Amino acid sequence: MPALEVEGLSHSFGKRSALDQVSFAIRPGSFTVLLGQNGAGKTTLFNLITRLYSNRTGSIRIFGIDVRKQPSRALAQLGVVFQQRTIDLDISVMQNLLYAAGLQGIAHAEAKRRAQTELARFELTERARDQVRQLSGGQLRRIEIARALLHRPRLLLLDEPTVGLDIGSRQGILDHVRRLCAEEGLGVLWATHLIDEVHADDQVIVLHVGRIRAIGDGAAICAKAEAPDLRHAFTKLTTEARAA
Repeated sequence: MPALEVEGLSHSFGKRSALDQVSFAIRPGSFTVLLGQNGAGKTTLFNLITRLYSNRTGSIRIFGIDVRKQPSRALAQLGVVFQQRTIDLDISVMQNLLYAAGLQGIAHAEAKRRAQTELARFELTERARDQVRQLSGGQLRRIEIARALLHRPRLLLLDEPTVGLDIGSRQGILDHVRRLCAEEGLGVLWATHLIDEVHADDQVIVLHVGRIRAIGDGAAICAKAEAPDLRHAFTKLTTEARAA
């Protein structure tokens, strides 16, 4: 059963089409890259999956559960890190995590145990009592990922999670999330416009102006575009789309 299955999904803002017949599936334990330029429709897609927007056409299923018909059951399987920061800068790291866990209905003692586990994964145990605004950008993103994992989701969505970070911080976050896929069986949808964040064996979904232009690993996408590498393939696919 796919961790995430999107079928025939379209969405418009007035007369402007943001997504047009988008369909794809993500396997459990896989790292899938949603690759698209700004304005491609990545954030709109995330907002539909998370029910910030309601889909009127098509379907979205998380481990077989339709998010429109059974939103609570479906979203219980999902963790999200949005592009815009959604963490309280004026309280401590641990207070942020405990508050988030409380919203998920996790008892205080269990919430604290899970928070400590996630902080240890990111080697941030010593920062638990620090005010969040004292953290670096990379550390802040790690805390947001830890928060998204407190309720033990099986699918994690990350919308441009490394924007504004230095190379070392970007790589550290990528490595950690990839380990979660390999060691915990977590399915991941990683949205980015940065081609250097894609590994050769990742599944890649190329999204451009609301439509999927290609799906497959790097080799398959390069073959489809008749290009020597993913960067040239992405440029060719998106340029052809504009010309059409």
